[in-house]
Amino acid sequence: MVELSGVLGVAMIALGMVLTPGPNMIYLVSRSITQGRRAGVVSLGGVAVGFLVYLVATNLGLSVVFLAVPELYVAVKLAGAGYLAYLAWTALRPGGVSVFAPKEMPHDSARRLFTMGLMTNLLNPKIAIMYLSLIPQFISLEAGNVLLQGFVLGSVQIVVGLTVNLGIVLAAGAIAVFLARRPSWLRAQRYLMGTALGVLAVSVATDTSAPAASG
Repeated sequence: MVELSGVLGVAMIALGMVLTPGPNMIYLVSRSITQGRRAGVVSLGGVAVGFLVYLVATNLGLSVVFLAVPELYVAVKLAGAGYLAYLAWTALRPGGVSVFAPKEMPHDSARRLFTMGLMTNLLNPKIAIMYLSLIPQFISLEAGNVLLQGFVLGSVQIVVGLTVNLGIVLAAGAIAVFLARRPSWLRAQRYLMGTALGVLAVSVATDTSAPAASG
């Protein structure tokens, strides 16, 4: 039986993570603005499958691989931190643009939208760290059936993540129009997002925690 404290803990962490700007948010917003809500929803479908891949892989023992080869875990974290730092620089550099600023982008097919959503999520260091290090901390050995607990807690994260991301997809266009009429707000949003990404990149790169076994 999963403890309520574990469910609430994972839900709070998932909410905080999904509201922090990252690769998923940037991709979903850009596609929703340039290609419409339908494209955003299709992209979100790929993100959802990415969540499921992490859920299954982690609970079937991926964390054990990282425990056995800690250098691999460190390499994954540093690569993710580097990607976040690049996104931060893209937002903060002179001439950078907000993720909500309309821009010309090629219209991709539904298959490519789905695939890009999937790959963006699979390469998202926030999600990797959440499944490999954070969610396992809420598994109680005394509650029994560790595997079931892992799937339930991971499902809580997926529900929270998809709900918030769907709201972002549906509201992206309206937010873009609102900010377009207020250039100073658009700049502030860009700087806030870039700063948040930079802080997250440093946090990921300096985190010394090891992945916890979940199965």
